[in-house]
Amino acid sequence: MQPRSPAPPVPDLSDADAVSRARNGDHDAFRVLVLRYQGRAYRLAVRLLGDSELARDAVQEAFLKAYGSLGRFEGRSGFYTWLYRLVFNLCIDLKRRDRSTRHVEWNDEVASNVAPESEAFPSGGPDEESERGELRQALARAIERLPDEARRTLLLREVDGLSYSEIAKALGIPKGTVMSRLHHARRRVRQLLVEEEMVETDRDTSRKSDGRGAA
Repeated sequence: MQPRSPAPPVPDLSDADAVSRARNGDHDAFRVLVLRYQGRAYRLAVRLLGDSELARDAVQEAFLKAYGSLGRFEGRSGFYTWLYRLVFNLCIDLKRRDRSTRHVEWNDEVASNVAPESEAFPSGGPDEESERGELRQALARAIERLPDEARRTLLLREVDGLSYSEIAKALGIPKGTVMSRLHHARRRVRQLLVEEEMVETDRDTSRKSDGRGAA
């Protein structure tokens, strides 16, 4: 008598039941979760990384981490929400490993959002480039002084280019909280730049525009 082959995964198994069975060593149950969510996870990784091969590697690693961490999955959020964060964090880590070549570029971009008047700095000559370099260094110091949550939210928006909704989903917070954190983070960074005299206060800018800044 031929041995029976393993039963195929049950496609209508709920996420909670699949997780429970997988915790007890049921590999087919975990395969249900892989088949159910690998497409969505891959699309997320491609959007974040812009590279199909890296995206496949990130998704594979995320599922491996998920399987190895099932014992710590508390079920307070859905399985895909948990997987989303694993994929998201892996993709962000991959992007930041290769950030050295983008360092000047993203600092200029953040500077223009935090302190729009910094865009008026001319570029090209050695003096102007030196001024821009000093601004970027001051900006980096200011961002490092932000609270962890504010700094991470600001970088996800300004450096990684994520939407408010994507940041909210990745961090597990409401969209309104994301917007509030960004507002306060930008305001604090600008205050720190003013303290270092890298940008002018709103009052100074207003006086100049009204023609009152001249002696």
